[in-house]
Amino acid sequence: MTLGTLKDLYLGQLQDLRSANAQALEVTEALATAATNAELKEALNAGVAGIRDGMRTVEDLVRAHGANPAAVFCQGMQGLVAEARAHALEEDIPDPDLRDLMIITQYQRMIHYAIAGYGSALVFARRLELVEEARTLETCLEQTRSGEVRMSGIAAG
Repeated sequence: MTLGTLKDLYLGQLQDLRSANAQALEVTEALATAATNAELKEALNAGVAGIRDGMRTVEDLVRAHGANPAAVFCQGMQGLVAEARAHALEEDIPDPDLRDLMIITQYQRMIHYAIAGYGSALVFARRLELVEEARTLETCLEQTRSGEVRMSGIAAG
């Protein structure tokens, strides 16, 4: 893809977000299964639903511009997913509370990537004067931030 315009950049960021969400979805399901704390399991399952919703929303935005939502593969999230698998799922952590804290840590890293992506796309939508798309992205951003705050609360005990 050639980035010749702000719209190209905007669509590329949306496609990256779609790929990031798709990759985060699978590992978040695994994290929810591995979690032992009931509140954490519930929050991760809510995260799965939120990731699915965000992915569909982003796909709709990209399609509205006549582009392919799956045209970009997010290498950044690929690395974060690999880290989540290695440290939260495959690491030998006999203490369930400690594993739950590692799950939160790895999940929050993925959330922060999504926050950056939604935030950038939101700014670009505003600059392009795509008012409805900006509102949609702002909702996605706020929901993602809310999930991050919830995880911090669970980690704090």
